[in-house]
Amino acid sequence: MFCLKNRVVVVSGASSGLGAQMARGFAAQGADLVITARRIERLNALAEEIRAMGVKCLPVQCDVTKPEQINAAAEAAEKEYGKVDVLVNCAGSAKNAGVLEMTDEEWDFTMSADLDSVFYVTRAFANVMKKNNYGRIINIASMYGLVGNPAIDTVAYHASKGGVVNFTRAVAAELAKYNITCNCICPGYFATELTEDTLKTDAFTAYMKATVPLGRYGNEGELNAGAIFLASDEASYVTGVILPIDGGYTAI
Repeated sequence: MFCLKNRVVVVSGASSGLGAQMARGFAAQGADLVITARRIERLNALAEEIRAMGVKCLPVQCDVTKPEQINAAAEAAEKEYGKVDVLVNCAGSAKNAGVLEMTDEEWDFTMSADLDSVFYVTRAFANVMKKNNYGRIINIASMYGLVGNPAIDTVAYHASKGGVVNFTRAVAAELAKYNITCNCICPGYFATELTEDTLKTDAFTAYMKATVPLGRYGNEGELNAGAIFLASDEASYVTGVILPIDGGYTAI
């Protein structure tokens, strides 16, 4: 089960963190990859690593806030492989502030990076999927898209990720007629370039231990199983699902 051989998987935000981890996870299941991000040198290094696993990998430099670059990436993927089977929307960024202090620029930056980008990328690659009447779209949101939090003020991040959650449901309903599923993973606390400085503090670690039933941060690779399942043929009747992978944070 869950073999992805001969499937083409696109992962945005693959130059580091969760995106790079999931790209490796899909390659281990036999998938051919298209990896996108702004930092092409990191993509090239990851592509070499992935090719050494015995699969194909196409690195494409792409800023997910720029529709023209996204459309070009979709064209490059289709030209290289003739199809796209799976899309993982993992790229994102955020500026943290509360509702009383957040500036217009900080709000706009976060919404552009975390919500507008998911629309742009999904639109481009779903149009490729539609041609083959097959697709799996997996949006990476956050458990903060499901709940608030008292530990850090980050109102735009909550709003953008909440938008991704319901965007997922809308796309699932709309694209089902093309045999395209759309599901959403909501990660909990995983150390990445964006989060490491916050997570490693004593105060936040104490907060995590008090609020996460499993009592720890997520480990590298622990998102992969959920993503691989949602990308698989076996998940053909699963669409519009919101899957927290958060150690139980949203269960209490």
